[in-house]
This record gives sequence, C-alpha cells and structure tokens, in this order.
Amino acid sequence: MSNRVSKLEVGQESVWDYPRPPRIEDVRDRIRVLVGDRVIADSVRCKRVLETSHPPVYYIPPFDIDTELLVSSDHRSWCEWKGEAWYYTLAAPERHSENVAWFYPYPNARFSQIASYVAFYPNCVDACFVNQERVESQVGDFYGGWITSKIVGPFKGGPGTFGW
Repeated sequence: MSNRVSKLEVGQESVWDYPRPPRIEDVRDRIRVLVGDRVIADSVRCKRVLETSHPPVYYIPPFDIDTELLVSSDHRSWCEWKGEAWYYTLAAPERHSENVAWFYPYPNARFSQIASYVAFYPNCVDACFVNQERVESQVGDFYGGWITSKIVGPFKGGPGTFGW
C-alpha cells in the first residue's frame, strides 16, 4: 500500500505533506466540542499541530473552554516533540470519560505557543466541529487527530500502521 495520495481535490491537504517535526499553525476556523447539548469548547483562536501521516490536532485556548466538567487526571504521556502531556477526565452528569483531553503545561520551547491549550479526542466526547463540519476521529487510542473532508490520508494510528 502506498502511503501517498496521488490526487487531491482543490482545498484538500494530504497528511503526507505535513512536516516532521510537527508544525503549529494559527486557526481562525470555529472549533467546537460538545457533550450532549452542552458546548464545552468554542473558539476561533485555536492552534493546530500538523505532523506527517496524522490528521491535525486542534489545541483550544483554555479561556474558550468550560472547564466546569473537566477534572484533572493522574494520567501522563510523553511526546518526543512537545514534552509531557497532562490529561483531563470528563465528569458530566450524562457522561463520564477518562482522559478525554490533554495539554502541555510546560512544552518544549519549540511548542511554547500551545502551553496550556487543550486538545480533545473526538471519540471521547459527543461531537467536535471545524466550522459546521462534524469531524471524524482518527483511528486508535493514541493519536487525537480530527478528520474532515479537507484532510486526506491514509492516516497513521490504526492496526498495522505504527511502523510507518
């Protein structure tokens, strides 16, 4: 199987054109995260991180997040580029989900602009949107990429892709 997309439609991006190490971009699209009918994040001041073979991960500024339903988790993970990630658990009356979101309180210098910005796993909440488009979740439980019609794979994360 080829890891490259041979033809893109106008306005689409191939994740195989994203860089390694990852790049951060400012995003002016409207990014929303919902639990039930409740909007827990809504922002037009986000950052997205682009890395080869991965759909973008959207990082939302903490001041655009309703943190009332988020509880600090003891879970931690390590990113070779960004450093140590800390996690939040969702504690909503209608839904409890462990480690639904993560952030880097002290990222490596190259990623300092996402310090304390929060990224959500789309499969751990009820819905995530880029503008009016509902996103699909990247397969697997390690990466938190947001897939829209603008993003073309194949994507790393599913069974058999970790050696890519």
